[in-house]
Amino acid sequence: MVVLAASVLSKSGKVLVSRQFVDMTRIRIEGLLAAFPKLVGTGKQHTYVETENVRYVYQPIEALYLLLVTNKQSNILEDLETLRLLSKLVPEYCYSLDEEGICKTAFELIFAFDEVICLGHKENVTVAQVKQYCEMESHEEKLHKLVLQSKINETKDVMKRKASEIDKSKIDKNKGDKGGFMSMGSGRIESSFSDMSISSSGSGFGSSSGLGLTTEVDSFSTKSKGRQLSSATAPPKGLGMQLGKSQKTNQFLESLKAEGELIVEDVQPRAGQARVAAAAPTDPITLTAEEKLNVTLKRDGGISNFDVQGTLSLQILNQEDALIQVQIETGGNPGILFKTHPNMNKELFSNENILGLKDPNRPFPTGSAGDAAGVGLLKWRMQSADESMVPLTINCWPSVSGNETYVSIEYEASAMFDLRNVVIYVPLPALREAPNVRQIDGEWRYDSRNSVLEWSILLIDSSNRSGSMEFVVPPADSSVFFPISVRFSATSTYSDLKVVNIIPLRGGGAPPPKFSQRTNLITENYQVV
Repeated sequence: MVVLAASVLSKSGKVLVSRQFVDMTRIRIEGLLAAFPKLVGTGKQHTYVETENVRYVYQPIEALYLLLVTNKQSNILEDLETLRLLSKLVPEYCYSLDEEGICKTAFELIFAFDEVICLGHKENVTVAQVKQYCEMESHEEKLHKLVLQSKINETKDVMKRKASEIDKSKIDKNKGDKGGFMSMGSGRIESSFSDMSISSSGSGFGSSSGLGLTTEVDSFSTKSKGRQLSSATAPPKGLGMQLGKSQKTNQFLESLKAEGELIVEDVQPRAGQARVAAAAPTDPITLTAEEKLNVTLKRDGGISNFDVQGTLSLQILNQEDALIQVQIETGGNPGILFKTHPNMNKELFSNENILGLKDPNRPFPTGSAGDAAGVGLLKWRMQSADESMVPLTINCWPSVSGNETYVSIEYEASAMFDLRNVVIYVPLPALREAPNVRQIDGEWRYDSRNSVLEWSILLIDSSNRSGSMEFVVPPADSSVFFPISVRFSATSTYSDLKVVNIIPLRGGGAPPPKFSQRTNLITENYQVV
């Protein structure tokens, strides 16, 4: 028995939560889940659907589907038992069995699913045991929090006492004359600030006190110490005022914390944190054909720019598989111009459609020696002015009626591709509240910060090649709603490039190594202007 994934979907096919228990690519699990609503028939009583490769075992829960994706060798009786246990867990963690309730408790459901299924196999647990494992109450943790809170309260009392001493010193200073008594007052203030610094360090502001305050307070304390050292040659009056300001800052931060405010220290993000890790290849040889689409459409019809740029990259895990040649097959599109890498044998490619190095005894880079995205073998480009080549056209019709602007937007998709994760970004005028969406095929979200309406369609295939949306906003000029940006992906390309065979050049009669091919079409810049 191997459970590939456990998911919660809406009746329309939108994936709310999905937990995978075996290694699989995101494209594969999205494809499996996107195919499920089309396989489920209406009016039937069975709870499973089989395809060529996997089995779907599901159970309706009000407006949702609880779904298990398993391989066909799995024991369906055990799968049904697993599904029955998960169906008892979902109401335990979700206050309402709808899309909003599932999304708010998504992580709790994932943790519960992990307690039931481990590496695709069901664990022998009950609902009560799963809840107990997920709660993980700790007496030591509670005790630690109580001790920490008592130390924080003690530190607040010390801060209040020192603040009152500072105020008293200021009053004494204002009462003094400008003569010798003023100097004596300044000395008293300086002594008071020095005492405050020493006692604060002893009461827990230093790093060695073990108090465990947040780094924000430590950073402010460090800054105040730095100012004290840099102004050592300044008059005592300036030194005292500077330290007093730092103490008030710390007191203000502590008062905000006591009221429940979250104080975040400004930290510059690292460049490495913004990078998204690519899916690691699992086969010995992986070839990725990717095309990037740059399209500019005119709002009144017609095409301004259509440009497709594609690359074929190679990733090899093992050194023993690096001495190879790649035989490909193109779709025969005359508008596509192919260009090989300078190290490739151009004559071999033009005559036999085989990609190989000029030196047949030289292996391809492998593992960490190659680029993270693979070694580029082939590039191609296609440009066209034919509007029939455009995979998705957008028509926007704003019209002002009285004190409102009615905006109707429709899309028409070509039959060439099945588009996935389609998002249409419509700019809006500055609004106080979200627009009134009266009709939509798909889902919508209003980004108030950027004043953009996002129209999302999970999958566009033969069942929904066209769709529309209508919304109402206050009076606005029609040019406000442009340019409209579009983002989507597809698993087929214009070049229809396919890897036919991997030809090993190493002797010994060894069989050709196993390989896999990834094909992806993405939008780089797709706009209606």
